[in-house]
Amino acid sequence: MMGTDSEVFFGQFQTVPLSECQPDFSGQPYSVSVLKVGYCLSQTDGTYRADGTITLITGPRIILVDTGGPWNRDFLLMTLKERGLEPGDINFVVGTHGHSDHVGNLSLFPTAVMIVGYDISEGDTYRLNKLAEGHAYSIDEHVSVVPSPGHSGQDVSVQVKGTSAGTVLVAGDLFECCSDEDSWRDLSMNPAVQEVSRHEALRTADVIIPGHGLPFRVLRN
Repeated sequence: MMGTDSEVFFGQFQTVPLSECQPDFSGQPYSVSVLKVGYCLSQTDGTYRADGTITLITGPRIILVDTGGPWNRDFLLMTLKERGLEPGDINFVVGTHGHSDHVGNLSLFPTAVMIVGYDISEGDTYRLNKLAEGHAYSIDEHVSVVPSPGHSGQDVSVQVKGTSAGTVLVAGDLFECCSDEDSWRDLSMNPAVQEVSRHEALRTADVIIPGHGLPFRVLRN
């Protein structure tokens, strides 16, 4: 389910995968960096190997979107340290949904505000929000957590405005990869709802970071 180098069309939208050499999108006041590109690989015995994309958003707030599986613990700590960050420096951790390959390292960030699906908590205190009613949760005027259900019951994506590539959407498994075509339906709890969420993402984002593949650019006619 990894993307190819070819262009893909979703109705009136055209998507183009970006190179592995382009994982960073600088901007003011926020920049977006892909720390690890997720993957999903079918195995000959019918199983598959998968891990979720890990993304770091830096600016006035430091935001980590998805933490990968628990097997990524040392990698995640090392990669953050290479960028001059310790777990306590992370202000928000967003889990786009509750699958283990996306939220396996939440415990590394006990001081961060946690947004997992439609739950927002700081320690054991849960904040009221309207994600379940279809409303975005604004971290500030540039970064918002937006409901994007379908893959699971409470998926969210993170929208970052003002990068060098335009609006970047860190989408979790709303998109498996650039060329997921109809394969995403087999993994979807509610394909009809997810299709609506995907269309909205394609309508509003310039670059989408999917859950299991390289970022891709959205071209609108």
